[in-house]
Amino acid sequence: MQFTIKRDLLLKSLNFVQGVVEKRNTLPILSNVLLQLKEKKLSIVATDLDIIFYDEISDVKIIKEGSTTTSAAILYDILRKISSNSELNFELKSENKISLKSDNSDFNLNCLPTDNFPTFSDEFEGKEIALNNSRFLNLLNKTRISISNDDTRHYLNGVFLHLTEAHGRNFLTGVATDSHRLSSSSLEIDDNDFNPLILPRKTVFQLCSLLTEISDQLTMQASDNKIKFTLGKIRLISKVIDGKFPDYKKVVPTSNDKILTVSSKDFISSIERVASVSLDRKEGVKLAINKDNVQLSVNSANSGEGNEKIKAEFNSENLNISFNSKYLIDIASEIVDKNLTINLKDSVSPVLIQDLSDKNSYYVIMPMKI
Repeated sequence: MQFTIKRDLLLKSLNFVQGVVEKRNTLPILSNVLLQLKEKKLSIVATDLDIIFYDEISDVKIIKEGSTTTSAAILYDILRKISSNSELNFELKSENKISLKSDNSDFNLNCLPTDNFPTFSDEFEGKEIALNNSRFLNLLNKTRISISNDDTRHYLNGVFLHLTEAHGRNFLTGVATDSHRLSSSSLEIDDNDFNPLILPRKTVFQLCSLLTEISDQLTMQASDNKIKFTLGKIRLISKVIDGKFPDYKKVVPTSNDKILTVSSKDFISSIERVASVSLDRKEGVKLAINKDNVQLSVNSANSGEGNEKIKAEFNSENLNISFNSKYLIDIASEIVDKNLTINLKDSVSPVLIQDLSDKNSYYVIMPMKI
């Protein structure tokens, strides 16, 4: 195989590959990216056996068709350090050596033959659903903050995508929870034919980086245990998590009538300042809520205490409640509205946080005992 391609085109694709390929693999071939030249295009494929990334580049000069696999991390690192818009000349010298020449640089990289690279069938019977890129990215960003890291409950290690209905309209809803906090976000869709599934954490993060960079029309298609996202020439196929997501609606408070309104920006800044005294952020932040202000405090046995007061509005009697400071900052950072609306019941019950500028998203957070 032999071809010439612009550095920036290949680098963009290899940038996405980095999020899929595992650096340390028991199977060396899985650390590699597959480069395949045929039908006047270069195909780029990477997988960790759970996620498969495909891309196609047609703006490539093919001298001789063929295919090989080489280290995704090393190739990416070399291309990053080659000057922008350079021309790259690739030539497969033997089954296990590929030459890369550019400007005054000359590299010979180790290869593994493509025979051992996993092959996948790309057949999906489910209906293809078109999604709004920015709204779906929004949904993923708002829900991913609550994905669990607990491997003993693997079904919480992703975002639960399912259809919901409200006021006669259909929504694609994403929910994630780690049992200390929960995030839910929805976007309206025309389709009403989609089976619920749990999208794994790694796939969620990979999708977020793709959607941030690429504006081509996004489509989604699911089968029993896999899901495919297509963005222009790029396809991302992922296994879904096998398991049953809990009935999350049971933990969403419906009768919290004590409402605290506070500036989102002031709230985040204040928590970050008082939490500075806690090196590992394990100590909770205590909120002493009054009619027109909130006193925030963090007390660390090892390093001291921090206190601060900010303006707020509260429609009830004084209330003291404590939270994990990181959880509060994560949620508050996703709020679009300039104000944060926190619905409370008492100092031990789950708290509902709403975003008045995004009626289709909400958050639940459990208080801490301090």
